[in-house]
Amino acid sequence: MNKSDFYYDLPEELIAQHPVEPRDSSRLMTVDRQTGEIEHKHFYNILDELREGDCLILNNTRVLPARLYGIKKDTGAKVEFLLLTNKGDDTWECIVGPGKRAKPGTQFSFADGLLECEVKEVLDGGNRLVKFFYEGNFYNVLDQIGQMPLPPYITERLENGERYQTVYSKELGSAAAPTAGLHFTQELMEKLQDKGVKIGYVTLHVGLGTFRPVKEEDISLHLMHSEHYWLPKETAELINDTKKNGGRVIAVGTTSCRTLESVGTFKGKIEESEGWTDIFIYPGYEFKCIDALITNFHLPESTLIMLVSAFCGYDNTMNFYKTAVEERYRFFSFGDAVFLR
Repeated sequence: MNKSDFYYDLPEELIAQHPVEPRDSSRLMTVDRQTGEIEHKHFYNILDELREGDCLILNNTRVLPARLYGIKKDTGAKVEFLLLTNKGDDTWECIVGPGKRAKPGTQFSFADGLLECEVKEVLDGGNRLVKFFYEGNFYNVLDQIGQMPLPPYITERLENGERYQTVYSKELGSAAAPTAGLHFTQELMEKLQDKGVKIGYVTLHVGLGTFRPVKEEDISLHLMHSEHYWLPKETAELINDTKKNGGRVIAVGTTSCRTLESVGTFKGKIEESEGWTDIFIYPGYEFKCIDALITNFHLPESTLIMLVSAFCGYDNTMNFYKTAVEERYRFFSFGDAVFLR
């Protein structure tokens, strides 16, 4: 298929610039994958959509306040760093801008010396390998001086950084939030569990490659970014028991989906697993694990709308996106959700 097959026209005013309160008051579209039937609800109605014996699989990654603003030590020139991947020994792969100020050997300072760094290497593609220097705990320093790395289409300032975290976030390491999970409140999760819906967790640290555009018109030529995942033993057992007992495995977000489908594809079964995945799911892919998907509305021509098309069917997907625009749903990270069943 071609990239242009996944284009839809989105008015800019439908791109959500801030989250709604409370979290579960966002709108929820439900789509029957067999018939294409669409219904319009609110996210708290997910309680009525799920059944005793179903299991929800949530991505418990936590977003790093990974955007840093500092100065070049010899000139005082301003620079921005975006932490991407922890390479160990206080060394990170980073995006640095302007790049011309970040040659190997160049040193930078942040927050009057609370954090300092030195560029060690320029990597293929232009990212930098950067060594950081500090006293105490690196993540405590980040909490003090870092900012949330909001997607480029969100232009308004976020006053409360926790609104770009899920209420169940735990494992630090993401450069972006698993945004389908932003709709859940603790109260809603307790109600689901009281109903007999089981909840399991995976970890996939979301990379900024999530926002990387597909440049090839033939989508089969697109190379995916690689992200680190972990599927714990108890979650694997929950999934297998759910399948055995006739329940549905429902992935919350494309990151949870990619984790489960990576293990199902590469291992041939669902079992405890940890590693890196660059799985690219697009129409023609045969799903190995999930039975339903909760997700947000994604960018035109993105790998995420391609994944949704693989799961829901291309015609169904383009139709419900058209409907979402007509019904003025809110799009992208802080937007509304869709339940594909």
